[in-house]
Amino acid sequence: MKLYNYFRSSASFRVRIALNLKGMAYDYIPVHIARGDHKTGPFAQISPDQLVPLLDDDGAHFTQSMAIIEYLDEIQPEPPLLPGDPAGRAQVRALAQSIACEIHPLNNLRVLKYLVRELKVSDDAKNGWYRHWVREGLVAFERQLAQHPAGTYCYGNTPTLADCCLVPQIFNGKRFDCDFSGLPRTMAAFDACMKLDAFQRAQPSQCPDAEP
Repeated sequence: MKLYNYFRSSASFRVRIALNLKGMAYDYIPVHIARGDHKTGPFAQISPDQLVPLLDDDGAHFTQSMAIIEYLDEIQPEPPLLPGDPAGRAQVRALAQSIACEIHPLNNLRVLKYLVRELKVSDDAKNGWYRHWVREGLVAFERQLAQHPAGTYCYGNTPTLADCCLVPQIFNGKRFDCDFSGLPRTMAAFDACMKLDAFQRAQPSQCPDAEP
């Protein structure tokens, strides 16, 4: 199993967490998206959307982090990253998608580059854009968490797909000095996750292609 990814990519980070939680070994293949390596060379030939992550499982290629994680959950059910009941699975998917589909697309690297290069937005304005949408999204995420019984993690007392999405978003938000005040359930879940080896080993600074 090979994972093509970039150390700062939050989508790649999600998959690394899932692989670690499940104890699944993989080869780490770096793709430097900040330099544009995802649009040229061998990787561009195997990735239809030319984005990371891409999972190669014995020659079968899978893209999109959420689909990859659910694939991993199906081929290796233990430990599960989704609850066993339909309602629980829907709730966890909703939490995960609040980050993956609402926050992340607005602050993806290619969006930030477009703001600067094409729309001539200043770095300060770009960073303000990033912080605004992270804050808006996490406040909504906190409201979702408040609808569920308190647990150690985002949903219950074991890590789920929602935690795989939350942790990378918080990491990236810290790089942009986002405001995390008034988010007690969100930050408690993050802190609980970071006590686990699976999350620690997946973080950007532990990746072989990590940069300052």
